[in-house]
Amino acid sequence: MNYSDDFLRKVLKRTKTVAVVGVSLNPVRPSYYVARYLSLKGFTVIPVNPGHAGKRLFGAEVKAALSEIDAKVDMVDIFRRSEAVPPIVDDALELFPDLKTIWMQIGVEHADAAAKAEARGVDVVMNRCPKIEYQRLFGELRMGGFNTGIISSKL
Repeated sequence: MNYSDDFLRKVLKRTKTVAVVGVSLNPVRPSYYVARYLSLKGFTVIPVNPGHAGKRLFGAEVKAALSEIDAKVDMVDIFRRSEAVPPIVDDALELFPDLKTIWMQIGVEHADAAAKAEARGVDVVMNRCPKIEYQRLFGELRMGGFNTGIISSKL
């Protein structure tokens, strides 16, 4: 899957609220630090994990399922195995009429679910991480020795 930088930048700029499905409360798990990073960058993060429902994470109550969310969601970020993706996408398409993006984390892909979302006008990103892409596209990886191609006076 090749996504242009312009496409990924557009997706990240327009996104305000992210439902993170499969988030962990363990701070060493990628789902935790990706959700934390997004919340620190100003995104509203709604954590979703039935095993931690009712607990608090980054100031928000962890929901057991997407169906418990009563807010507008722009993006659903999926931290689940690829075979678990179709029912998550089905729920997201049914529950969030203004949904703009389905994002599947690194290692997560499901072509049929992606096609279904795209047929409904929802953008899909597979096998990528929004934290990595945000850092790369908005010039935050240079401290780690990465050439982002972005000229900035920030140190």
